[in-house]
Amino acid sequence: MRDNKRFWALLAFTIAGLALTGRAQDKLELASVTLNAKSVVGGNQVQGMVTLTRAAEDDIEVSLAADPPDAASLPKQVLVTKGSTSAAFTITTAVSKLSVGGEDAVIGIYANYQVTKHASFTILAPVGFDSMVDRVIQREHLFVEAMKAMHPLVETYIQNIREDKEHNLAPTGDTYFLGRGDFSGIPEEAVFKQQTASAGHLVSPFKTIASLFQTRYLPNGFAQMALVDRDFSKHNYYFEYVRQEFLGEVRCIVVDVRPREKAPKGLFEGRIWVEDRDFNIVRFNGVYTRNSRYKQYLHFDSWRSNLKAGVWLPAYIYSEETDPEHDHPGVPMFKSQTRLWGYDVEGLKHSSEMTAMQVDGVVEASEGAMDSGPVESARLWERMAEDNALDYLQKVGLLAPAGEVDKVLQTVVNNLIITNKLDIVPEVRVRILLTTPLESFTIGHTIVLSRGLIDVLPDEASLAMMLSHELAHIALGHKLNTKFAFTDRFFFPDPATFERIDFSRSNLDESAADRKALELLNSSPYKDKLATAGLFLRELE
Repeated sequence: MRDNKRFWALLAFTIAGLALTGRAQDKLELASVTLNAKSVVGGNQVQGMVTLTRAAEDDIEVSLAADPPDAASLPKQVLVTKGSTSAAFTITTAVSKLSVGGEDAVIGIYANYQVTKHASFTILAPVGFDSMVDRVIQREHLFVEAMKAMHPLVETYIQNIREDKEHNLAPTGDTYFLGRGDFSGIPEEAVFKQQTASAGHLVSPFKTIASLFQTRYLPNGFAQMALVDRDFSKHNYYFEYVRQEFLGEVRCIVVDVRPREKAPKGLFEGRIWVEDRDFNIVRFNGVYTRNSRYKQYLHFDSWRSNLKAGVWLPAYIYSEETDPEHDHPGVPMFKSQTRLWGYDVEGLKHSSEMTAMQVDGVVEASEGAMDSGPVESARLWERMAEDNALDYLQKVGLLAPAGEVDKVLQTVVNNLIITNKLDIVPEVRVRILLTTPLESFTIGHTIVLSRGLIDVLPDEASLAMMLSHELAHIALGHKLNTKFAFTDRFFFPDPATFERIDFSRSNLDESAADRKALELLNSSPYKDKLATAGLFLRELE
């Protein structure tokens, strides 16, 4: 009897406990507040999340606060919408007013709905200036070593200018270099030479626009402006803190750099911008000092691009000497820009049996039906030559991978094809050449326009005008040399690209394409919009 009473008492106690637990679980209150980072540098953001014990039956406001309140900015409330269990919020930390020194600061974040929950993170103290300089030097040495193994495409455009009596600057000529860079050579490279010489570690210019000048430009000297100093060190330089500032969205520490009195000749003198996360140099602006073995060292502004996390590589260099009283007698006034790209060329887009395999079901078909006729076989052979040429140009970094801009150009080409009722097989494609000169040509049934040409076209009608000329070559049947269907034709080094691959047309073909292009435009949606295109052509002349 006693055992039965004990059993029923325990059962009643258990049921009561479960009932209390159920009521506690049914209670809607704040369960937690969490942060996505335990520590940050001042000026960065932290993402937070509040979570309820169960889904909200109506919109609910969770109160937020920081301690100390002036160390971080966050909303006073965060709204958990009906049916949700959580909501996110953003905490913005203040930029440190100290450039060096200071201490870490622990920031408490409090959230309340029925109950209060707490989380915290640390704002790291600014790195000491001397320590920062040490880290900058270390990163720059790693950068120089990495560059020795890289061979980006380097494109330099130089425009000579002259000042008239009214002090207006006007161009008098220009020079163009395009080649594969090599940064494993000697520390110093000349920018000018008074007589013909090899271009050194940068490929000799593939093509030269206009005429060369009495003072010959050497492209390697312009490419070397991508490096601050191969032996960057405190032993050779003074470093002086200037301020903190943003370059776009990148927060930087600005530092002035000057060679020491007993330092070697020809060192960098100017200003560097250092991003404050990994302490990479992202920009430097100045000049290599005088008295080096090359007398002409010029002012330049060199920028690096964040190509992937923690990696900054040279992307653009601007240089000029526009003061008629500058310090280099015999050197013409000029402006130049150098672009670097092709560090990690994207893989070719065509299928590879080693990277993509597809097993199809059995389809009954006669062997004869699988064979192409003579016309189709000829088209396939020409397309193979075309694809081989395109693949090679993309592999060496001259041709951009197919992308969204290509689709815009393709739309304009399709407008011309449809309105002129052209029947072109295989279909016409459009690709972009990554160079600055104004160029357009065809590779089989693929129209290629240079980046420089696309950048200066004023409107869609002008674009249609350029595309119509190349489309005319295709419509008239001007063929690509099918020797490129043999892949061994591309077994040559990058420097020989423009010697081995030539897509130029005869004057007779060009004249015929001009006439055909006018026909295409007159039957196109652009026929009444060509006034601007005409002005554009006149300016080019």
